[in-house]
Amino acid sequence: MADIKTIEGVDVAGKRVLVRVDFNVPIKDGVVTDDTRIRAALPTIEYLVKGGAKVVLMSHLGRPAGEGFEEKFTLAPAAARLGELVDAPVAFAADTVGDDAKAKIAALSDGEIVVLENLRFDKREKKNDPEFCKMLAELGDVYVNDAFGTAHRAHASTAGVAALLPAYAGFLLAGEVKTLGGMLDDPKRPFVAILGGSKVSDKVGVIDALIDKADTIIIGGGMCFTFLLAQGYEVGTSLKEEDWVERAGEMLKKAEERGVKMLLPTDVVVADKFAEDANTATCAADSMPSDMMGLDIGPETEAAYAAAIAEGKTVFWNGPMGVFEMKAFEHGTKAVAEAVAANKEAATIIGGGDSVAAVNKFDLASEMTFISTGGGASMELVEGKPLPGVEALR
Repeated sequence: MADIKTIEGVDVAGKRVLVRVDFNVPIKDGVVTDDTRIRAALPTIEYLVKGGAKVVLMSHLGRPAGEGFEEKFTLAPAAARLGELVDAPVAFAADTVGDDAKAKIAALSDGEIVVLENLRFDKREKKNDPEFCKMLAELGDVYVNDAFGTAHRAHASTAGVAALLPAYAGFLLAGEVKTLGGMLDDPKRPFVAILGGSKVSDKVGVIDALIDKADTIIIGGGMCFTFLLAQGYEVGTSLKEEDWVERAGEMLKKAEERGVKMLLPTDVVVADKFAEDANTATCAADSMPSDMMGLDIGPETEAAYAAAIAEGKTVFWNGPMGVFEMKAFEHGTKAVAEAVAANKEAATIIGGGDSVAAVNKFDLASEMTFISTGGGASMELVEGKPLPGVEALR
């Protein structure tokens, strides 16, 4: 972290500060339904406003085609919500690097804000196109990246423009890198990592990296069934990746050789179909019915996982234990969330994505030490991959 410059202490008075934020928020009927990401950017925005900067915010939203304006992906509702949260005028530009953006920025007084339209309405953003980078850079005197959630993308607004202006990290991005990096470099022990989600193939690099760092690794979610197959169990119609069974077995062996406890479910909640109204049963992990699928961990596993979590001094969690979106299969994820929240002796770090949705659903977010805003970025950092948006600030 020492080699990443932060915005703190930089004289921004009267300067146009171009800030990459992550306002990729859910919107329904023109209204932001979850403003967590907007609130996460407030410390940096408010610092710049108080410092007398002309604040120019840029973000993406969703996955537009990149061929121009699409109503459902406009950032106008996010700009409106920001206007309700900050004590400063917030304007909205109807384009990103066009005449309206230039006019709105030119009209800014010190301490005022403009939000540019969706970066990804222009396909050059994702291509890190040099000409688009130059056009963005012309809108500011200083560049700040505060969008950790997109720091693993080498896009114009996250990497390219940083080479063209004095570049700094915002408070959110700096905090993410410091917290996640510190967890990996010097964790308080025991270090307990909880990993869920659907596929081993999505997490293989993360699991491998954590076997080198953690004392205990807890496995849940759909990917546990590939590990159970590696142990020689049958898993019925559960989600499984046949091509990754051998690799899962290798990771189990590696953990054993390193003295790392790798905990797998001993019982599971199974169902006859992937639906809220499915017929369900709880069975031992080594005797799953051939015509049923596992959709959650069972009560015996919940208790074992909670006991392991209670021993941790550093606890990192990424990925649900089951299909927590359905009430019938939320219990395992809720039990893990409650166990993490109950451990007041540990630094508890929620690694983005569905885990954040889970702690919010069960109203436990305030009980966690740190909640990451970046799913993919968090995982790539844990995996040890360089993040283009962070590297650009070095």
